[in-house]
Amino acid sequence: MKKKIALVSGAAGAMRAACARRLHRDGFQLALMDRNAETLECVAQEIGGGTSHWTLDQTDETAVRKAVAEVEERVGPIHALVNTIGWTEGTRFVDETSDYWRKVVEINYMAALYITHAVLPGMIERQAGKIVYITSDAAKVGTGGEAVYAGAKAAEAAFAKSIARENARYNINVNCTAPGPTDSPLMREVKEQNPEMILRMTKLVPFRRLAQPEEQADVVSFLVSEDARWITGQVISTSGGLTMN
Repeated sequence: MKKKIALVSGAAGAMRAACARRLHRDGFQLALMDRNAETLECVAQEIGGGTSHWTLDQTDETAVRKAVAEVEERVGPIHALVNTIGWTEGTRFVDETSDYWRKVVEINYMAALYITHAVLPGMIERQAGKIVYITSDAAKVGTGGEAVYAGAKAAEAAFAKSIARENARYNINVNCTAPGPTDSPLMREVKEQNPEMILRMTKLVPFRRLAQPEEQADVVSFLVSEDARWITGQVISTSGGLTMN
């Protein structure tokens, strides 16, 4: 039986690579994208099993469309899209520049639009697909030091819900995870810039610790599985109880 294809965008980070490894374990054939060529190649080689990878800037719409077309041509039709791309710095809004804002919005919101617009027509034609966006609990409650990031991730979540409504008729499920503080290189960068912010967040988590990347990947795995076929348009907090609805 031919394996289903999962495209993981932004696959070179700790949480993102964990998602890729989990999906491979679940039986998916993987296509990975990231701008970090060296790390991406290491992740692809580690996973093995015919994993393909594309190095590109995912805020470049033309490059994204070209890469998606190549995935579908060389690997096969994309059944699952997991958009994990994200980036921020731990800075106060009043101290930031508009160039920084644009970079944050491009990475955390526009990149999701580019790849979704490239992947979605094939899913509609096949009347099947799973899309998962990794947003952030900051999108729900806000976070000091991440104002523009929180806004961009909130936009991504609202976009996902709207796409879910538009495409449920085609048997396409669209959901988000909203991770809380997770042990990752990005979190360590933020900690170096603003250690008190990370300490505050960790104290607010009922489990009193950061999540491990594999714990975030577990929920992504569920959302692209058939067990989640009746779930769409949801933003699931994976934050150890940091936020509770």
